[in-house]
Amino acid sequence: MHAFGTDPTRRTAGQYARATVQRLRMRTLVWLGALAVATAALGRTLGLHDALFVASELALLASMFVISRFVLPQVDRRDRGASGEEHVGAVLDSFCSGDWRVIHDVSLGHGNVDHLVIGPAGVFTVETKSRPGQVRVGRVHGATLEQARAQQRSIEAVTELAVEPLIVYSRAWVDRPLARRKGVRLMPARMLVRHLEQQPCRLSDAQAEMAYSRVVQALLDEHARLARARWRLVR
Repeated sequence: MHAFGTDPTRRTAGQYARATVQRLRMRTLVWLGALAVATAALGRTLGLHDALFVASELALLASMFVISRFVLPQVDRRDRGASGEEHVGAVLDSFCSGDWRVIHDVSLGHGNVDHLVIGPAGVFTVETKSRPGQVRVGRVHGATLEQARAQQRSIEAVTELAVEPLIVYSRAWVDRPLARRKGVRLMPARMLVRHLEQQPCRLSDAQAEMAYSRVVQALLDEHARLARARWRLVR
């Protein structure tokens, strides 16, 4: 969940992903630290051969195995994801000025849109993927494409305009860059700005401004809803 004290229209690229990485790391450290302290305390109090001390040692070793086998790889994946969002976000921040606007980390209660771009060429959702290596467009998993299409539908419902969903790879090489599959266009990050620049003008200044205003209002409404829900929980 996003921090309640921040303006939802002013989030930085990768803010949610980076916060998730930090939380996972902190929880892992706290858990290991607490278990290590408890094990040491049992050893000092009951002796090194006591059954409770032996059990706590085994629990500590098991936790270290689980963390190294499952938790740390997940943290690494999320860290790469946050770095990918930050990279693509920086590209868009450098490009979007004047008639172009970008909102990062768009959360409207049904998933998260990494970047939302609005300008003369229309409205674009950008889902960032950070996997390295080669991406074959024909083999991209259907769930990945459906994620981008769900983001498209969510923003179309708010803006009442057609939205083009993009999947942008921050590090991978795409075998057919700019190809579309099931309505979703895929490309490497280095081609994103060029793609946006080469699109024909589809929106007037008034239409683009209206679309942006509707997204901002939807974000503020969702932010207020979450704040009310949090207030009810702490009362």
